[in-house]
Amino acid sequence: MATWRNASLAVTAAAVLALTATACGQDKGSAAPKGQPVGNAAQANSDTGYGYGDSGYGSADKTAAKSAGQLAVWDSKSLGKVVTDSAGFTLYRFDKDTASPPKSNCDGDCANLWPAVPAGSVTAAPGTDSGLIGQVTRTDGTKQLTIAGWPMYRYTKDTKPGDANGQGVGGTWYASAPDGKKAKPAADGSGSGSGAAEPASLPGLSVRNDPKLGKIIVDSRGMTVYRLKKDSAWPMKSACTGDCLKKWPVVAPVEKSNTEGIIQKGFVTFNRPDGLKQQSINCWPVYTFAGDTKPGDTNGQGVNGTWFAVTPDAKLVGATK
Repeated sequence: MATWRNASLAVTAAAVLALTATACGQDKGSAAPKGQPVGNAAQANSDTGYGYGDSGYGSADKTAAKSAGQLAVWDSKSLGKVVTDSAGFTLYRFDKDTASPPKSNCDGDCANLWPAVPAGSVTAAPGTDSGLIGQVTRTDGTKQLTIAGWPMYRYTKDTKPGDANGQGVGGTWYASAPDGKKAKPAADGSGSGSGAAEPASLPGLSVRNDPKLGKIIVDSRGMTVYRLKKDSAWPMKSACTGDCLKKWPVVAPVEKSNTEGIIQKGFVTFNRPDGLKQQSINCWPVYTFAGDTKPGDTNGQGVNGTWFAVTPDAKLVGATK
């Protein structure tokens, strides 16, 4: 009986391995080295990745709340600069909390509606003060992310990246700015200043027609997506590690259903050796650039002759072999 069970598990594992291999290049004739593991590539289906789902963060298991990962900042015309987690979900602060000393006063039912953001492995948004990132111990003993001392939360009624449905709720909940203060628009009301669409209007990954580069992939904030020429798709490997990631943050996992106009083949999550989860397109790891400050920027194009914007079929724009 045990022999039959072991054989069955082996067949199942082999089937998964074969599917991932097909997704990431083997069907194109690029055979993997003998014994090459592919455990770092997991299918990014609707129930994987960061687990927010189309029904919002509230549908996720509260006991398995996800770290915010690589923080980001987007310019909202109505709210100003807003901090989001790596999946594009707005982070909030609570007026009844305190920042000095840091203390959360949202427990019980409050925490069910406003899940605390775990301290976990969090990286400051590019261009912001990493010294403001901290943590506080909650009454249940768990560690919660703080920015400038203010505990951070998500809102269960935010159902997709870019939502800010928690803004102003009860006159006590507000989206957080990068400095931990309440997000507010610029004094001149310029917001993003680019006339670009709000992040909520964009899918997780979609296509923009750039006047110079043509059709390129952008994320939910409208920021240009890049590939590194030194990476490989099979075996899937990233050559951007350590300090490189401060300039070139990874694109967090995106649900395949939350994309528009891009290639669906090889749309998998790359489980990096450093613990980060990174989206890949046609099995190529993808990134954004800290030097892009607003939607429409393409300042990362051609940097060092190795970084390039990405076409809808995951090719490098303007790269030479």
